[in-house]
Amino acid sequence: MKLKLNFSTISLSLLVLVLLIAFSAPLTAQDTTQDSKPLDRMVSKKTTRDQNDSGKNSPNIALNISKEPASERSIADNKVAPPIYDPDYWFDKGALCATYGNDPAAIKYFQKTISIDPGRSGAYFEQGISYGQLGEFDKALPLINKALEMEPRNGLYLYGRARVHLLAGETEKAREDFKKAAELDDEDAQNYLEMIARTGSDELE
Repeated sequence: MKLKLNFSTISLSLLVLVLLIAFSAPLTAQDTTQDSKPLDRMVSKKTTRDQNDSGKNSPNIALNISKEPASERSIADNKVAPPIYDPDYWFDKGALCATYGNDPAAIKYFQKTISIDPGRSGAYFEQGISYGQLGEFDKALPLINKALEMEPRNGLYLYGRARVHLLAGETEKAREDFKKAAELDDEDAQNYLEMIARTGSDELE
């Protein structure tokens, strides 16, 4: 009788223990889950706050960089200026367009070259030639004259102005410039004058 009572007591105790373990496990898991969610939210909020704080003094970093002069940015970053600040970059684009007959685009690129390097005589000259190709002689000649002011003994510039004069129907002015260019050893001008001497024609080739 005593043995049976002890066995029942032990069984009842084990049952209670199992029930306690069974009910306490979900509660522990639930508490852990609840604790982790606020942690996740706190981490995400902290990250967002840190990002906001880092950009507080510069709300638009990209725009600030793009407006910074090339020279200052190059010194600050210790890097070479990007092509858009290089007059050679725009001059080469203009020359390429002019070579393939896209004079309107060439004019824009030469103008960009001048805006970066106002002392570049070749950009004035080439822009003037492109205007001449488009028949806009009133714009072409002042630009070529500007180039000649900068380099008065440049035979190529004189030859170019001569051709623009010829296109504009100003034959006498063209001949004067051809002669001056030839005297400065410009081969194209010399060849043109030889052609004129042989044929007696002032037609532009």
